[in-house]
This record gives sequence, structure tokens and C-alpha cells, in this order.
Amino acid sequence: MLAASRHWRVGWSWLPAGVLAAALGALLPGQTQSVSQGPHRLEITLEKREGAEWRAVDPRLVFQPEDQVRFRARTNFAGYLYVMNHSTSGQYTTLFPGEETGRQNQVAPGRDYLVPATQGSFRITGPPGHEIVYWLFTPVELGAGGEGGKPDYVPLPPPPKQKQPPPNLVPRCDETILRARGDCVDIQAGPKPLPEGRRRPENLAGAVGAASRDLVFVRRQNASVIAAPATLAGPVIFEFRLAHR
Repeated sequence: MLAASRHWRVGWSWLPAGVLAAALGALLPGQTQSVSQGPHRLEITLEKREGAEWRAVDPRLVFQPEDQVRFRARTNFAGYLYVMNHSTSGQYTTLFPGEETGRQNQVAPGRDYLVPATQGSFRITGPPGHEIVYWLFTPVELGAGGEGGKPDYVPLPPPPKQKQPPPNLVPRCDETILRARGDCVDIQAGPKPLPEGRRRPENLAGAVGAASRDLVFVRRQNASVIAAPATLAGPVIFEFRLAHR
């Protein structure tokens, strides 16, 4: 665990309050370029810490123990983000929002947000495999019946307490990419639609309107674009598989 208690462990152990504060409110100055044209798009870039710098990496990269990573997210619409992790040890953890983070999970179009906040990161730990990070994004806040027509804030229900390891996906290097550039890349990692037939985590199931099969997944260099071909009327969900040794 790093100094100043500003890091999560991908594995997971929950860190002290304040670690996630303003996680999605960490607006980076000068970041105003729109994602691209289209009704609703979310762009995610996975970054790895190298020394004092952060470098965008292939979302399919297989990480090593103690690597530090973070997500950079940007939308082309005003909306809300919710993020939850299912660790290789089987633990579910709500990453955002929550009591520790506050309720500032609203995002503005064309601006960069970091998950976790600017001074935070994930540190890779736990059994080898694929962490499943669930991303739920919606153009409308969850909840209804607020004063003046504004929805009441309703956080997602608590994640399941019972530990249940995700499907045992052993990270495997794509030999073609390994020979070409020396990176161990697992083509099963990165953003994916929810597999057919797999049950959603209990706390997410009731909040989702459209299924991830209604989304389009495009990779542009090291950035992943998740797009809805039609205007969204409610929340959608997909998973981001983070592979590690």
C-alpha cells in the first residue's frame, strides 16, 4: 500500500475514507475536447504508472503484481457514472459512488475524469486472473420523485457480501503481439459486453435498462469507446476485464 493512503488495491481491500473523494469529480484543466459524434459515448483509457509519469496502455495488457493503474473517462453527454469491482478473490466492492466518495458522480460532456481521483491509483494484487470492473453509465440520475421534479439521489444497493470468484480466466499472451512489440496482451481483457446468460450482480440488476448487447465497442489506439447507437433513455452496463498475473 502506498503512502498517503491514496491507492486502492485491486484484490481488494477497502481503504480509508477520502481515498475516492471526488473520484469522478477530478476534472483535469483544459480537457474539453468531445469524445466524438453520436448520441451517447463513453471513452475509457487505461493508464499505467511508470516512474513519476502515467502512460496510456493497451486495455488488454496483462499487468504484473504491484503495478499501479488508473482509468481516465470521458463522455460526450451529461450523465452519471457508477463503478464496481469484482476481484479475482471473489469480493465485490462498490468503487463509486458511496459514503466514502460522496455523491458527486455527475459528469459533464467532453471533460476528463480519473478513477480514482488525481492522486490515486489501483495497485495490482490478489490471485492471477481477470478483475471484472462493472461500469454503469446513464444520462439520468437513478431515483425518482425529488423536489421540483429532480430525482432523489438513490445510491446503488450494497454489493453482494458473499465472495464468489469470477470465471477463472487465466491471462494468456497473444504471441503475435508479443513477438511484434514485446507486450503481453490478452485479447480477452478490456471492455466487453456482459456475456449472454451470466447473471448480473444483484445490486446492479435492477438499475439497468438496456443490456450491453445494445452497445458498440471500438478500440482507437489505447482508448476504448463504448457507444450507444440510439439515444439512451436509461442506464446501460458493461464490464472492463483487467488481466493480471
